[in-house]
Amino acid sequence: MFPIKIKQKAEKVFKLCLKKKIKLAFAESCTGGLLSSLITSFPNSSKIFSCGLVAYSNLSKEKMLGVSKKSLKKFGSVSREIAIAMAESAASEGNADIGIGITGIAGPGGATKNKKVGDVYIAISDIKNNSGLSYDLDLKGSREQIRLSSVESALDLLIKYILNHKKKC
Repeated sequence: MFPIKIKQKAEKVFKLCLKKKIKLAFAESCTGGLLSSLITSFPNSSKIFSCGLVAYSNLSKEKMLGVSKKSLKKFGSVSREIAIAMAESAASEGNADIGIGITGIAGPGGATKNKKVGDVYIAISDIKNNSGLSYDLDLKGSREQIRLSSVESALDLLIKYILNHKKKC
């Protein structure tokens, strides 16, 4: 289902989280739950994974994640600010150490005057340590390629974040 390179990165995230006793929660939009599916493909994933929520519409981002209507209107659902809000909500509502938020346009349609197909925003939120990180991506390829590249980028972000934070979250 997933390319071996992505599966290997997911395994690295899984092992790092087990070692550091980190619990993850995800809020996904353009990836449609792919990241959650990948992490839960490992046996004992409940030791590191709290929950995953697919919030595809603006209404679901508002109602299920608590993203403000004002922020959605001001920044657009595909933006760094919304990815950060999604990550913070995932961590908070999922009672997790780290939350990931992913939003973007996977295509082939959906582009706007200000956002194009392949614009993806990924954010990480570590509420307990009051820190985070984000990626703004300009991905190319088919819908499937953009979605898989988004998942791979989220894994890269997690690995980078966890390795740079020596103490337990």
